[in-house]
Amino acid sequence: MALFSPPRAQRVTFLVLREMRTPMLVLISTYAFAILGMTLMPGKDGGHMSVFHAFYFVMYTATTTGFGELPQEFSNAQRLWAVVCLFITVVGWLYAVGAIIRLLQNVYFQRTLAEGRFTRAVQRLPRDFFIVCGFGDTGSILTRGLSNAGISAAILEKDDVRIKALQLRDYTVPMPGLCCDATLPQHLLEAGLQSPHCQGLVALTHNEEANLKIAAVARLLNPSVRIIVMSGSEMHEETVATLGRRTHFVDPFKTFAKELGAAICNPYLYLFNEWLARAKGAALDKEITPLPKGHWIICGFGRMGREVHKVMTEYGLSVAVIDEGEPGSEYPMDIFIRGSATAKTLKAGGIERAVGVVAATDDDGRNLSILINARALNPKVFMIVRQNRHQNELAFSAAKADIIMQPSLIAARRVLFMLTAPLLRRFFIDLLESHATHPERITDLIKRLRHVLGAEPPHLFTLKILDEQSPALWGALGGDVEISLGDLLRDPRDRRVSLHTVPLVVRSDDGVTYMPAKSFRLRRNDRVLLCGTEAAHRMLEATVHNEYTLYYLVTGRDKPRAYWMRWLRRGQGKDPHNGWPKSILSNE
Repeated sequence: MALFSPPRAQRVTFLVLREMRTPMLVLISTYAFAILGMTLMPGKDGGHMSVFHAFYFVMYTATTTGFGELPQEFSNAQRLWAVVCLFITVVGWLYAVGAIIRLLQNVYFQRTLAEGRFTRAVQRLPRDFFIVCGFGDTGSILTRGLSNAGISAAILEKDDVRIKALQLRDYTVPMPGLCCDATLPQHLLEAGLQSPHCQGLVALTHNEEANLKIAAVARLLNPSVRIIVMSGSEMHEETVATLGRRTHFVDPFKTFAKELGAAICNPYLYLFNEWLARAKGAALDKEITPLPKGHWIICGFGRMGREVHKVMTEYGLSVAVIDEGEPGSEYPMDIFIRGSATAKTLKAGGIERAVGVVAATDDDGRNLSILINARALNPKVFMIVRQNRHQNELAFSAAKADIIMQPSLIAARRVLFMLTAPLLRRFFIDLLESHATHPERITDLIKRLRHVLGAEPPHLFTLKILDEQSPALWGALGGDVEISLGDLLRDPRDRRVSLHTVPLVVRSDDGVTYMPAKSFRLRRNDRVLLCGTEAAHRMLEATVHNEYTLYYLVTGRDKPRAYWMRWLRRGQGKDPHNGWPKSILSNE
């Protein structure tokens, strides 16, 4: 693999030298001509000025400083040549300054400087980071989520206005951005694609072809990097799938349809997902309102309408579709009405007996119109409305729909979970699969989270027991010390109190454990997904980095910090196991 891309200092130097070559030659020629003329002009005593004195005089004359006639009073010939020197050097300087101004205003030169600043900013990032290609609605929401999680990102965006807006955001961690075409390999390298600290790349532009090209180029430049691509067509998904095991795609409409299916079969799971995503109005103590079962009307049969239709028919719901186009033979349906979703077509679709309406077109104004018409014809109908543009949030909030589907928000949440909590998907799958036989698992989990976190917002984080990320815990486990999950999750201020956090999943070398008990024995290379508060996350991070805090939490005693004290204890036979008591050593 090639090394991390260096800054473009050499390229900037080359551009400066190339653009300033002629002005510098003009200045040098002008000065040489002026100095030569001054040495040839006879003085009052008939002699000539030396080259050094001529050089000295031309220097301060060219800058219009004017120290007088030095080193002695001039003759008339010398004064006449001094006037000539003054004019020709001023003209030479004006030409050089003009060249400098033209260089600074050159768009290509400014872009080169910006690339250099961006590359240096990426190299100065303090820890692991991601590359985000596309800073639209989805990229902006994702970047905010990464900032809240304390994770930096290098952002590539084609729109200069959005990059300028990025610089005004109050992120908690550095978020360098560059206005460029992210499909070009050089910009991906400048963003740190080949850096050992680059944890992955996310392609979120509005152009699916561009996303596919970014993914392919990134895979070629760094075969081991993790890639997430936002895609909405099966063709692109199939192509993305060929790029390797560490390549994933996110379709916001499929994700929403799955969440809708969870809301139909298990409303508590839907509530849990909304709470984890910090959705507006979501709370663990919120009263469950199951999705009504009966006759539904889907207005708009595009990407969202098809995915929702597929899920609803799978769960046995009656569905009528209203759309201006043809549905296609691959989508069999009982009721299809061709045309726009108006009061007339809604009546034809059975709005009087419908329990719900899905406004799924790609036009926000049309979706709001459908909502108003449907509510006028059936005030009790359950409304699901698609909001395409984030700027229309106030209008959709005023409409008071039961569920507002924002593709950008759903995609950003999904990507954020994949980046910060990759074990969460497995956890949801396990909850869904066990729902038929153990429906109480999800309700017990919600009760436990409500008891531990109270009204605190959820904070998902993954603890990686690796040498560079948990050095104290890694070192202790390497000495055959047995440390349980419950020991680790104690409060450093009082080990009798547990941190406000709930372990959800542990992935070890030999398998996955869901909702592990406190007695679960930790080992090196484990990944632990936890849900807790941000304060608990910070204290846990401090514990796994500090051997003395870890020792106190596990043993209840303070570990000697001074070398001579540890040496004395070992000499007395009180500390033969590098500080850890015999009772908690696993092999004894």
